[in-house]
Amino acid sequence: MARKWLLAAVLMLAGVPAEAQQAEGYWTGVLEPTAATTIRIGVTIQRREDGALTGSLDSPDQNAFAIPLAGVETQGESLAFTVPPVSASWLGRWNAATECWDGQFVQAGQSLALVLCAADGGTRPAPPALPADWQLPDDIAITALLERRIAGRPGAMIVAGVLEADGSRRIVARGPASSRPANGDTMFEIGSITKVFTALLLAQMSLSGEVELDDPVERYLPDGTDLPPGSGGAMTLRHLSHHNSGLPRLPGNMPFGDPADPYADYSEALLLAYLGGYQPARPPGQAFEYSNLGVGLLGYALGRAGGRPYGELLQRRVLEPLGLDDTAITLSPAQEARFARGHDEFMRPTPPWQMGALPGAGALRSSASDMLDFLAALLARPAGPLVEEFALTAAIRAGGDGGPLRGLGWLIAEFPSGLTLHHGGGTGGYRSHIAVQPDTGRAVVVLTDSAVEPGAGDLALHLIAGAPVAAEVPVPEAPPSVARQDEVVLTPAQLDHVTGRYRLAPGVDMAVVRSGAGLTAQITGQPAFPIFPSGPLEFFWRVVAARIVFAETDGRITGAVLHQNGREIPLEPMQQGEN
Repeated sequence: MARKWLLAAVLMLAGVPAEAQQAEGYWTGVLEPTAATTIRIGVTIQRREDGALTGSLDSPDQNAFAIPLAGVETQGESLAFTVPPVSASWLGRWNAATECWDGQFVQAGQSLALVLCAADGGTRPAPPALPADWQLPDDIAITALLERRIAGRPGAMIVAGVLEADGSRRIVARGPASSRPANGDTMFEIGSITKVFTALLLAQMSLSGEVELDDPVERYLPDGTDLPPGSGGAMTLRHLSHHNSGLPRLPGNMPFGDPADPYADYSEALLLAYLGGYQPARPPGQAFEYSNLGVGLLGYALGRAGGRPYGELLQRRVLEPLGLDDTAITLSPAQEARFARGHDEFMRPTPPWQMGALPGAGALRSSASDMLDFLAALLARPAGPLVEEFALTAAIRAGGDGGPLRGLGWLIAEFPSGLTLHHGGGTGGYRSHIAVQPDTGRAVVVLTDSAVEPGAGDLALHLIAGAPVAAEVPVPEAPPSVARQDEVVLTPAQLDHVTGRYRLAPGVDMAVVRSGAGLTAQITGQPAFPIFPSGPLEFFWRVVAARIVFAETDGRITGAVLHQNGREIPLEPMQQGEN
């Protein structure tokens, strides 16, 4: 759920490739988030029997290994992939002179150079062996981990909760000294952990016979909203929860009226309009692609199947039966008083998110105490409601499609200490992670009000299974922002003058189109972002510090140049006057 602007990577592409370059192999490079920090990166890319590319990423300096890639694509001398578990992406092109891929790695609002060069696969660092007899750390060890994590993040809070096999629980909290110190009742946005709740709702409605996992999504859309048929059959509810529906991470018609709250103005009308014109890039079930849109659509479909809005249905079917009084989409005044103030990836205060028409993807808020109640209920200590539903979400699995092993709503890791179901969450100002081991009866939760990485995920997996803890890095410097007063008013004719399609790289175009009274710019395979005029031929983005300057000759647009991070990238006009 984290706010990652992939546009930043695409704006770094330049040049036109000559011929295809093989991407398979083991590639290494170094990220430099600060002048004093270097992070080694290793990327393994393989080709499956069906011809599709897949791969994984290692970050040995952060004790992270075999992070699955998605969307691995190559065309000519361009190569691109995303890293869904850490909400990152990379896009680059082949440099024949150096025989390396020159590219940009985008995460947490930053675009960092990452050159990938061929290396001997035998030198790939091996992940450390994890113990089979791992025990949950004591409070002293947990305290040290939490204090180290937020030491360089003034104002941040972090709370960890652990559930032992005997049913006992412990909560450790750290944060600034204030009139509201962090504790187990402090409330945070839990972002994509909401997807676990949406999966439980799907399981509950499936076991009650109200829906079937393999029901077509179209069955639960309003009359007249037809998904274009794909070559692989209907898109189902199961596909949406397994993230292999073929839907992209985000819909292409998000207005992004407020970049600090990007989903807020995404309405039901916009969702249905997008689905009505959606053209699948691949058959449902063929390939993993983490999709907030997909699970948001699942929540919408379940609401229609149950005859109530998603939030109300979730409250009645999941939250109330489990006694989760501190897990909600809309907070009461008492809960608002315990709600931690979020901080973005640069430790600037940031507002909470509103999820518009996609609440099933990430709208919930909760506390560490309530999340432990949730995990204990799933483990049936004591026996209670939704235990059968929990078992179903763990048993209905997907994998072998270029993504990690997963259940309905869960990621599944096979650690030596026990099979672990887990999921993380990230919004504009928060990070969260839960993990549960059904066989050992143990569970953990980590919540923080900071979007600085590393966040909560590595800590949660360390607490439950002994996985390595990532090294903290300094908080990155915030990029310059573009002031709103730079915007000027243009006539409709002036706006129409620059609309069209422009080539960035082979297979990667930018479409500049009219949207209401303004313009949007959309990169191939990414959402459309508004651009704002600072002159008749100059426009800027608010989601990234970038601008585009169009050139004209004899009243006709002849090209454009993108300006970002000191780089100037020419764009070739393809078609003009498209609205």
